[in-house]
Amino acid sequence: MIRALLAAAAIAMAPPAAAFEAGTVNATPDGIAIAGFDPVAYFTQGRAVAGSPDIAHSWQGARWLFASAAHRDLFAAAPEAYAPQFGGWCAYALSRGRYAAEVDPEEAWTVRDGQLFLNWSRGVRERWLDGDIEAAIATGRRNWPHVEAAILDGSVRYSRKPDSPWNR
Repeated sequence: MIRALLAAAAIAMAPPAAAFEAGTVNATPDGIAIAGFDPVAYFTQGRAVAGSPDIAHSWQGARWLFASAAHRDLFAAAPEAYAPQFGGWCAYALSRGRYAAEVDPEEAWTVRDGQLFLNWSRGVRERWLDGDIEAAIATGRRNWPHVEAAILDGSVRYSRKPDSPWNR
């Protein structure tokens, strides 16, 4: 069922290549990373927290929002320590193939071994966690360079949600 949902969403049109000229981070059409959620809060507060447009930092071609200046400063000092793996694209999707799937950063996230992973939905997250997580992460790491290159050259396959800002 989840595979069918991901496959159905994959028919969505990819955004213009110009939308990703600056980088491969999963960002909204206006360049906000991970839908505006504070990446540091997953580690420090153990929950998803919306960031503020007034507290931001630019990195990897996207604008990252934070709940506090302290979180922004932690991220700015070591962004790789807080940014989600795979550019913020769905970890489960990357463990299954070479495409970029949107995520639900509010409900579908996991911090594992000091790294943040995002997933399409809560159900997909549960499926990802119920499997061989180490193998899934390893497969995702093998697939990510191909997906990252495809994002940059405009040939990537995207799985978009029906309410995606890219569909407007």
